[in-house]
Amino acid sequence: MAVHEHPHRSSGFHLPSFRRNGTASASAPGVSARTDAHTAGAYAFASLRLLTGFVFLWAFLDKTFGLGYATPSGRGWIDGGSPTKGFLGSVAVGPMESTFHSWAGAPWADWLFMLGLLGIGLALTAGVALRIAAVAGTAMMALMWVAEWPPARHLSDGSASMSNNPFVDYHLIYAVALIVLAAAAAGDTLGVGRRWAGLPFVRDHSWLR
Repeated sequence: MAVHEHPHRSSGFHLPSFRRNGTASASAPGVSARTDAHTAGAYAFASLRLLTGFVFLWAFLDKTFGLGYATPSGRGWIDGGSPTKGFLGSVAVGPMESTFHSWAGAPWADWLFMLGLLGIGLALTAGVALRIAAVAGTAMMALMWVAEWPPARHLSDGSASMSNNPFVDYHLIYAVALIVLAAAAAGDTLGVGRRWAGLPFVRDHSWLR
């Protein structure tokens, strides 16, 4: 009797195993699809990170060397020009209009602005310190948003402001993009974010990631 029962138990043991294998096999395409979607998302974030980094780096290079785009040749920072005087000096609306005028061309404002552009651009391009870049970039974009003050329909002189939207403009889009990139750890793909995060000092201070 024992001899006949042993194959019966063995058969019962293998049947559930067979069904589990079948289930795992059936779910394999779903797992593969999720993996592909995750990979595509990682590369999409990495692409956004690199493009945004180039925006900041290009602004730094153009304002420093006067490459003839937004900054005319011969009027770059190294030529004695001020990267903040033109923009802040032309502010014509908003609650901080007079404050921005007093900041325009100040050496400390020039240095902070240019170091911000360079630091954020390098961090995004390399994929490191994205949390710091997000905080610094958001602060910079917020100040620039206030300088343009999209909610205003008219400038201080009464002329039309020509604002396209009373709230959302490209400064807010950049700020949100920086926050999303930091939250998504976008430096791990096409960047050195993973190695950066593995450094002992960075591991002990997560705000540096």
